[in-house]
Amino acid sequence: MSAIAILLAIVIGVPLAVFMTRNPKIAVTIQTIINTVQTIPTISLLLIIMIFLGLGYSTAIVALVLYSLLPIVQNTYAGLENVDKSMIEAGTGMGMTRLQLLTYVKLPLALPIILAGVRIAAVVAVGSATIATFVGAGGLGEMIMRGISTTDDQKILAGAIPAAVLVVLVDMLIGKIEKRASYRVNTARTNK
Repeated sequence: MSAIAILLAIVIGVPLAVFMTRNPKIAVTIQTIINTVQTIPTISLLLIIMIFLGLGYSTAIVALVLYSLLPIVQNTYAGLENVDKSMIEAGTGMGMTRLQLLTYVKLPLALPIILAGVRIAAVVAVGSATIATFVGAGGLGEMIMRGISTTDDQKILAGAIPAAVLVVLVDMLIGKIEKRASYRVNTARTNK
């Protein structure tokens, strides 16, 4: 469930951030909307979405996507806006189109920052997924809720510990990918 939400957030968030870099006036509005969604408590957001989608998996996915968008959009936007201008000028001087500049210069150079946003989003999504049990989406949160309702600490821990371990593993995995991307970008910059 978290993996699907992260993939959807990337598919929505990266193009949205690219759009924001090309439309600075609209960027402020988009960022305000995304920031506002982030301030809504998880349970409240689930209930609002449940009104439209009902109980189940889709409600949880939409909520996780909405929570995952902020770090992905912000980091992608920041990464693209902070690409070294001399690299962009070099690409323009070589006759690259805007699309070529984006795909061959800006996105590769912004990749470490984008991945940092994906890393934060993944940790948030995996950690928040346990609450999806409130809308009938199951998962490790179901075990935690059973433990709470029966005051059984072992059931609570049987859901909480794997969820925490999963968060740490996801963070470590994306962290390694992020370091590899940073190394490649830094190597490319020093070999100008």
